[in-house]
Amino acid sequence: MQPLFPYSKWNTQLPGLSKRYQDNAPYPHILLAEFLKEDVALAAAQAFPAARTEAWTQYKHRNENKLGMAKRSLFPPVLGEVADELNSAEFVKWLSQLTGIPDLIPDDLLEGGGLHQSTRGGFLNVHTDFSHHHYHKHWRRRVNLILYLNPGWNECWGGAIELWDENMQHCAAKHVPLLNHALIFNTDSRSYHGFPEPLQCPEGESRKSLALYYYTLDQTDTTAGKSTNYRARPQDSFAKAMLIWLDKKAVDVYSRAKARFGFSDDFASKVLGLVSRKK
Repeated sequence: MQPLFPYSKWNTQLPGLSKRYQDNAPYPHILLAEFLKEDVALAAAQAFPAARTEAWTQYKHRNENKLGMAKRSLFPPVLGEVADELNSAEFVKWLSQLTGIPDLIPDDLLEGGGLHQSTRGGFLNVHTDFSHHHYHKHWRRRVNLILYLNPGWNECWGGAIELWDENMQHCAAKHVPLLNHALIFNTDSRSYHGFPEPLQCPEGESRKSLALYYYTLDQTDTTAGKSTNYRARPQDSFAKAMLIWLDKKAVDVYSRAKARFGFSDDFASKVLGLVSRKK
């Protein structure tokens, strides 16, 4: 079986890509167009599960409005194969060479990652990600890979991912979520990103992506690992900034409870779903 990722194509460009990755502002990152083989990317987009199915976990609170599906067993076959390829030893070795981070570890649990989808009105406030895996306490999160699967996406619908400087003063880079474009970036305490403006796509359209996260071993004390850190933008009102901060604190409590007791997001999803339907 031929790999779904075109290694021969990307290997020839790797030295230059690695330099671009390190040099890009506001933190190491790169956007790669035509990331997978064209027919594979199109098949993955066409197989993407509809938002109305019950398999989705709902993430709906003050700082985000999106759907997630992290269970590999629920993925349509082609999407499962793509996820497996991007978690394979060969790809992770390639990713280590691109990023300059040795000994990256893929996450077969797809914790916090997997399939993501946002319908009209969906958003994700600017944030940095949780620093350690919830179920592997010595895994430190290092790299994000987001593969966009949106054929025919119109830029006027919004949904471009914004990369902000570490002081949250300005957006330094912005990328439209086009089909078969992959954004790869370091994830740490300064890697602020999100799509904070509600989507304006028509009903029936959605912003779709496959997200994979990669780790390294960290033998230090991880009890002080950081949760998702949402931040207000300079143009946000004081009231909105306060709601972002309060919700962030609630997410932090939930994240620490999740890491301590080992429960999944299913229960929280059901509660959020009930609240959303009541609204």
